[in-house]
Amino acid sequence: MGVFGFFKNQFIEVIEWQDQHTNTLVYQFPVHNNEIKMGAELTVRESQVAIMVNEGEIADVFGPGRHVLYTQNMPVLTKLKSWKYGFNSPFKAEVYFINTKQFINQKWGTSNPIMMRDPDFGMIRLRGYGIYSYRVKEPVAFLRELFGTNSSYDTSAIEGHLKKMIISGLSDLFAESQIPALDLAMHYDELSESSKQKMIPRFAEFGFEITSLYIENLSLPKEVEEAMDKRTTMGVLGNMQQYQQYQAAEAIRDAAQNEGGGLAGAGVGMGAGMSMGQMMSNAMNPTNQPTQAAPTKACQHCQATINADAKFCPQCGKSAFAEKATCINCDAQIPKDAKFCNVCGTAQISEKKCSKCSHANLPNAKFCAECGETLT
Repeated sequence: MGVFGFFKNQFIEVIEWQDQHTNTLVYQFPVHNNEIKMGAELTVRESQVAIMVNEGEIADVFGPGRHVLYTQNMPVLTKLKSWKYGFNSPFKAEVYFINTKQFINQKWGTSNPIMMRDPDFGMIRLRGYGIYSYRVKEPVAFLRELFGTNSSYDTSAIEGHLKKMIISGLSDLFAESQIPALDLAMHYDELSESSKQKMIPRFAEFGFEITSLYIENLSLPKEVEEAMDKRTTMGVLGNMQQYQQYQAAEAIRDAAQNEGGGLAGAGVGMGAGMSMGQMMSNAMNPTNQPTQAAPTKACQHCQATINADAKFCPQCGKSAFAEKATCINCDAQIPKDAKFCNVCGTAQISEKKCSKCSHANLPNAKFCAECGETLT
């Protein structure tokens, strides 16, 4: 091999990346000490973007397609290298391939429960999990903010940070939604879409685009789920008195089928029979059931709580009924201290002026208190 052949083998003539790993975000083409030949072919496949970096500074960006590297299609690198005229010698540059496909089925889940206030159960702890998908939308921003100059970069390097961003946004969203825990399941789609919209600007800061986000499950603590099961059971049972009667009948049937012999068995049977008889009596006799509290009202005079049907207050001894008075205009029965009639609206405090001396007298006065003239 001659000297010319040796140098020729050191020049890179074809630059491409065939992705062998599904989770690779960035791949650095292994240039190392080799030089890229001017006129070399750069092949960028669909869902890829190639970026050239010169001495740590981002230069030219190439989209999908076949590119022949000349100074004409590398304007930024040509400027950085100060190639004022045509330049055909080999050059050195770092080449990074950015994977722009969607990375699907990325999982998120709450490592710690989300505290929220529920109108039915009070303060509860909520756990959840689901999946999301994203892709690199702005390769240059992604390279500047996250990737740097590593030789490779995959989804596991950013997975933890993205999960924490999602959990933070979801915690805030769930608290603001004020959706009762019993109704969360029917709002999965709405919450998923709202969560995605909330994450768009946060992902954009790193050059990412979140394409989907789904809530698979939101679960409550075991204690709350047990309370919900009990409430469901009560609703299924319906009439509790009928259920008690059914239980008593079932217990008597089971005791009658018990074939245990001997005096001990007889004693146990008698005790069970007495207990079941009492239970049966309670179940069958509605009068043994707890009674509801009698309705009450407030005394018109001292405001003490008394029975609704009481005629006199046991605290002040006055009549439990409001004292009545007659309207001075329409003779309707109205409360004694009423200032206006609730039938005709006439004010109950009015004055009778004497026609002789114009003295103001009480409304029910028959003679003038000043001159004794008869009032009409």
